[in-house]
Amino acid sequence: VQYFQRAVFESHPENQPPFDVLLSQLGKFQLEHNKSMMAGEKPDYPGAKADLTGAGATFPEPIINGKWIPTYTGMYSGVKINYQGIGSGGGKKQITAKTVDFAGSDSPLTDAEFAAVGGPDNFMHIPWVMGGIVLVYNLPGVTTQLKFDGPTVANIYLGNITKWNDPAIASLNPGVNLPNNAIAVVHRSEGSGTTDNFTDYLNKVSDEWKSKVGRGASVQWPVGVGAQGNPGVTQLVKQTSYAIGYVEVSFAKSNNVAYALMKNKAGNFVDATAANVSEAADGVLKANAVPADLRYTITDSPGANAYPIAATSWLLTYVDQPDVNKGKALAYFAWWAVHDGQAFSEALGYAPLPKSIQERSEAQIKRMKCGSGPCFP
Repeated sequence: VQYFQRAVFESHPENQPPFDVLLSQLGKFQLEHNKSMMAGEKPDYPGAKADLTGAGATFPEPIINGKWIPTYTGMYSGVKINYQGIGSGGGKKQITAKTVDFAGSDSPLTDAEFAAVGGPDNFMHIPWVMGGIVLVYNLPGVTTQLKFDGPTVANIYLGNITKWNDPAIASLNPGVNLPNNAIAVVHRSEGSGTTDNFTDYLNKVSDEWKSKVGRGASVQWPVGVGAQGNPGVTQLVKQTSYAIGYVEVSFAKSNNVAYALMKNKAGNFVDATAANVSEAADGVLKANAVPADLRYTITDSPGANAYPIAATSWLLTYVDQPDVNKGKALAYFAWWAVHDGQAFSEALGYAPLPKSIQERSEAQIKRMKCGSGPCFP
């Protein structure tokens, strides 16, 4: 306004009366603008000023480190957040030892792990990311998107299927010229929530897998070579002809690695889209299969379009926060992540939290205690 005033009166002194009215209106606009800025001004931190450290799952790393942290700390300069993707197993160990303020994990704590941190009265699982785990592959000369079903994937990882042109794979992919090459199997090398969900799915679709290998963040793999994290598996498959591996779908998309459609419980071949992952979650919710402590899985869910290897990633932390400032900062960040932060989900290949899960996350955040009172709001 000041610049406009000077320009008007210096350039057109003869027109002062008409411009008085205009400048009067501009002055009112400036006053109202200043009032609105003051009313909507955000502090340099919400809750409390703190530096937070977290570690764990690589599954949600693209959204946590790629979007959430830079966006949130860009809005609030008083909050610093450092998250290291070391795998869910590593995150669980560090939060149990209280060497981090929070952990990320794609697998809930086992009963033994839960007991070690005091159970549901002292420790909480807060769902904040959902996505699909896909079978990535490197098949030179094949441009058609492959199709798999659960038993076939289990047999590949059991070592029962060793060639790409095996009849089981060929029958699912009629018309595709599959090579007579050995399958190079890739799996995770460390404790992994992605592995826990993947093996949970294989447990449900293959009795042989269930009896010989079972479910877990770390298992005794019958075949294959290991790689660190979702990024490691993605790169090893990308660099190895005739390889197969399993990763969160965003890693496949961002690295332009081919991945397969999966046959679901309803008998349909489906992609790991946000809508199909959400349908998988809805199927579990409709079956009332979500316990109060929020330790659940959404693999092999019913639903016409439900993606069968869908997963949740949780924020893990304690009910009683040992540092009041950090606890408040963490609670406000978590609240933002399960609300505004969900807007980044679909573009990265994740699924926004269903409302009923979001409400459960809200309830968990409100349980967090900072000293004698709640951390949030």
